[in-house]
Amino acid sequence: MTPHPYERYVAVGDSQTEGLGDGDERRGYRGWADRLAEMLAAGHPDFAYANLAVRGRLAEQVRDEQLAPALALKPDLVTVVAGVGDLVRPGYDPARTARAVEEMFAEFTATGARVVTVTFPDIARIAPLARRAQPRVVDLNARVRAAADRHGVLVLDLFPQRITADPRLWSRDRTHASPVGHARVAAGVADALGLAGFADWARPLPPLAPVSALAGAAQEVRWLAGAVGPWVRRRVVRVRPGAAGGGTHRAKRPGLVAVTLPEPERA
Repeated sequence: MTPHPYERYVAVGDSQTEGLGDGDERRGYRGWADRLAEMLAAGHPDFAYANLAVRGRLAEQVRDEQLAPALALKPDLVTVVAGVGDLVRPGYDPARTARAVEEMFAEFTATGARVVTVTFPDIARIAPLARRAQPRVVDLNARVRAAADRHGVLVLDLFPQRITADPRLWSRDRTHASPVGHARVAAGVADALGLAGFADWARPLPPLAPVSALAGAAQEVRWLAGAVGPWVRRRVVRVRPGAAGGGTHRAKRPGLVAVTLPEPERA
């Protein structure tokens, strides 16, 4: 049991907060927000949690579709993570994206709720062939940090953390965290909230076996073919509108309900 004052936690955002990469369509997705809720619920029978995040939503869509329902739930804890989908879109407008995020910060903090956000990791460490997007990540992170500072929002800053470069934290598409990655983000948010026992959330994993330059290049090519190509077809060419862009998806946990704690893992 971790002592804390929270009873009503609401998560808003996109696929990262929905939990893609940690589960599947058949079993459902868990993700860092669910994992955080499980931490907060342990020993707190009155704790309730809602997750309004929907995959594919851009920052303005998160604001327009999730802000009002979230406010209606009267949360005392909110996580707001949005904007990564905007970063990789043609016509990306950093000011509009940051404004949408800041408007959510302002609305939630005005109610007295504790608000937490998460910056985006260094994409050049995760996928070297995507390093051209790094300046956008750096800029949006700076805008989000500044907005968070203006509104008293807690920030889990992933960008400088070396652990985020470990491929074991990422699913095969390198866009969504793996179960290990989601667990680390959950622990990082818990640490940002001042909960005891999570200060080592960014500790390194055991070393990986070295990979040759040739094998590393082959991995990059496979990633481009298997993840980036389909993404471009869906989101830029729009061959399959809504298929992965969230158009047909709904929030997995739209109301505040008690959290079912997972079974303890066997040794």
